Amino acid sequence: MFLVITLLFLSVGCSQPIVQRETSLPPVVSLPPSTGSEDRSVLAGEWEYEDSAVVTLTLDEQGNGTYPWKEGRFETTALSDHTWQGMWFQKENEREGGFTVEFSPDFSEGEGRWWYSRIEDDRAPTQKGGTFRLRRKTSQASASNMALPP
Repeated sequence: MFLVITLLFLSVGCSQPIVQRETSLPPVVSLPPSTGSEDRSVLAGEWEYEDSAVVTLTLDEQGNGTYPWKEGRFETTALSDHTWQGMWFQKENEREGGFTVEFSPDFSEGEGRWWYSRIEDDRAPTQKGGTFRLRRKTSQASASNMALPP
């Protein structure tokens, strides 16, 4: 009996005419930059990374780059509003980890935090990371252009 009722419902459902519905895509809405991802080119250039010493970072238009300490490099994973997130890798001492930076409104400096995700073969290290400060380096040419005439 159950089978007969099921077949009856299926035949009634299949015998109904197909209704064509208009399908249109919603309009594309642009969001202002402050609500989504920022243009990573604001990271390009040279930066002074200050932890216990000062190291120069050189970043490209995508926020990826290198630093001389232990053959280090940075990879950007996200830049949203004024928060930069990414990974760091040091080839010479086989260490890597993550970082996050909160930038000033003009992206000229920031306060950051870093941590380990790998030390040699240990993929769950218990060693803590630390904090650091970033400042955009100004070139001598731009610094001299800012000087007042005598």
